[in-house]
Amino acid sequence: MSHTALIVVDIQNDYFPGGKWPLAGADAAVDNAARVVQASRDAGHPVIFVRHEFTSPDAPFFVPGSEGAQLHPKAANQGRESVVLKHFPNAFRETGLKALLDEQGIKNLVVIGSMSHMCIDATVRAAADLGYKVNVIHDACATRDLEFNGTTVPAAQVHAAFMSALGFAYAEVISTEAFLG
Repeated sequence: MSHTALIVVDIQNDYFPGGKWPLAGADAAVDNAARVVQASRDAGHPVIFVRHEFTSPDAPFFVPGSEGAQLHPKAANQGRESVVLKHFPNAFRETGLKALLDEQGIKNLVVIGSMSHMCIDATVRAAADLGYKVNVIHDACATRDLEFNGTTVPAAQVHAAFMSALGFAYAEVISTEAFLG
């Protein structure tokens, strides 16, 4: 029995070109994510997909029941792989994710997905606080430019800041190549 699971967070259509909330580097990140998903499947590790929907039909993206809220085809569940629906950035909050992991005896998590500064950050910190050993595959994650106090912070800087913070105390942050090697 494997004690490691892959958690695929919010790789959904609205984050891609033509979607309601496109991310910088989403296409490159999903290509890496697809490689990580396949390697995890090949290794026999559980792959759990997390999908965000806002609760309001007036949401800026991930509108309930919309095509934009569906998992991207390059990183979607197959067969009996679990999909956890969430309504908050933290994938553990008010979901069955922890129970699902506990049922399978999971102790180690590999996390990929979107957005680096929001749901990846919240989920990884919660996982570490719950006692899981966590790895984040940084180039299988994506984010977007942010604004603070009238200054635009480019997505690459947002991503680097959050990955460095997670790597400081919450997770081992590695590349797709390092994970696959």
